Amino acid sequence: MSLLSLRGVSLSFGAEPLLDGVDLHVEEGERISLLGRNGAGKSTLLGVLSGSCAIDDGVIDRRPGLRVSVLSQQVPAAAEVTVRAVVTDGVPPQHEAPERAVDTILSRLGIEGDQSFGPLSAGNKRRVHLAKALVGEPDVLLLDEPTNHLDIDAIRWLEDFLLRWDGTLLFVTHDRALLGRLATRIIELDRGQLYSFAGDYASYLRRREAALVEEERHAAAFDKKLAAEEVWLRQGIKARRTRNEGRKRALLTMRNQRSKRRERVGKVRMNLQEAERSGKLVVVAREVGFAYQGGGDIVRGLSTIILRGDKVGVIGPNGCGKTTLVRALLGELEPTSGAVKIGSRVEVAYFDQLREQLDESASVRDNVSAGADNIQVDGMPRHVMSYLADWLFSGERARTPVSALSGGERNRLLLARLFLKPSNLLVLDEPTNDLDVETLELLEERLISYQGTVIVVSHDRAFIDNIASSTLAWEGPGRFVEYAGGYSDWQRQRGVEGESVHTSLKTKGHKPKTKTKGPPKLTFAQKRELEQLPAIIEGLEAEQATLHARMADPDFYQQGGDAIADANARLEPLQQQLEQAYARWQTLEEIAELNPQ
Repeated sequence: MSLLSLRGVSLSFGAEPLLDGVDLHVEEGERISLLGRNGAGKSTLLGVLSGSCAIDDGVIDRRPGLRVSVLSQQVPAAAEVTVRAVVTDGVPPQHEAPERAVDTILSRLGIEGDQSFGPLSAGNKRRVHLAKALVGEPDVLLLDEPTNHLDIDAIRWLEDFLLRWDGTLLFVTHDRALLGRLATRIIELDRGQLYSFAGDYASYLRRREAALVEEERHAAAFDKKLAAEEVWLRQGIKARRTRNEGRKRALLTMRNQRSKRRERVGKVRMNLQEAERSGKLVVVAREVGFAYQGGGDIVRGLSTIILRGDKVGVIGPNGCGKTTLVRALLGELEPTSGAVKIGSRVEVAYFDQLREQLDESASVRDNVSAGADNIQVDGMPRHVMSYLADWLFSGERARTPVSALSGGERNRLLLARLFLKPSNLLVLDEPTNDLDVETLELLEERLISYQGTVIVVSHDRAFIDNIASSTLAWEGPGRFVEYAGGYSDWQRQRGVEGESVHTSLKTKGHKPKTKTKGPPKLTFAQKRELEQLPAIIEGLEAEQATLHARMADPDFYQQGGDAIADANARLEPLQQQLEQAYARWQTLEEIAELNPQ
């Protein structure tokens, strides 16, 4: 007998049911991942399974004595109680030794029970509530976005813990790395129906794609037949024969079937508006340090150069100063030591992890257009409702106050507003929270094809792996170290013992040889040259941009042949000077990195 079964379960909150006669059987020892688009009803289904949400129709079977615990998606509110008191609330009334059970689970999860719950970080609060869910020794554990607000170390700890846990697990997540390690079966909630896929995430992707292709083929064949029958009916029935009456009834049945078909939710149509290209040098940081007054170093001695087109990931535990680091690199915070220089023609678009850029009381539409009917998209006017439809906001939802939106919808709205601004430097602080997997993958595609520069702070390991060309990783108080590649590359490089792995994409492949005299040092003249090169490069790029603009003007070719020839003659040596300057700058940078002074 299954631990938990749904048979023909239906549930509606609006015009279309979230659950439309679904069946589900949860077997002992399974680790099931529940996937679906934002708003599909995943959290509602967890509520049905836990018994906290009543159904409209169908049957729910539970094994006698079944214990089900839930870790909800929302971060628990602060409370003036101890951690032990919070966990004790999860002990079943009939438990024979509640204090021993609480001590055991606190020990297993490495939590101090006498500390106050209120001041804890969001990640630690979730860990405490996980202890509360586990203290009753549940047969089935339901987790709704368990990685939200957790840093990478906490996510890995959670993965390892759940892999060792011997109960049955059903979880909702957008974290593809966690999904890939944990899931033994994947269930997708799509248009009110549940589809089960045995196996891991990779096999799910292949089988789902094949199923969608088959669905589209079947729908196209049905629509073609329906259209042919409609033509037959309009031509008139030649004779009132029984077979014609039967054909009419079949046509009416087909019409009814077509009207009830729920089309698959479309993909977000996400387009980044790119500004004029920035200079080659976007950010140059020299021995940058930052500390708030009366506090310790948040950033100490960081030197890095971010070039146009770089995709830089920033990783580290909660509270280590990742957002502060980014603000310092953007020039929003004045370094307490060292210097930051922002390159020429840099136009920044910033995604705020706290969604503070959104007006909670205003509607979705007004947050995008400030009350106007039309907005500018790629230099052309476009109706705001049409633009919001690209981001999957219906007319009704576009008029909804932001305060009523789900976390995923808020993320989509902030991205929709952000992408209206032309930019060549995109800064994203925790952009992946609450986004469904399809939207997340589309965002990755857009960032990879974006011609500008990207700085992204994220705890999503797969996201960093897929987009980052280099990574700034926190490795102790105030210490951020640059590595080539994404999260997996950082793990691999920092695992090498006895040699420095402080590197970047610009020096990828460079492996210094051991020399008895040590690596070369910059001379005083070379130091001065290195300091002056960014300005020289910017000047050459500015001259090149001016020359290209002149030659793009049709009136340019109306002047004398000598002027045209001089301009063409200047282009080639200008390009050579730029290449030489970049090569010289890279050589001096490599020497400086090998022997920081």
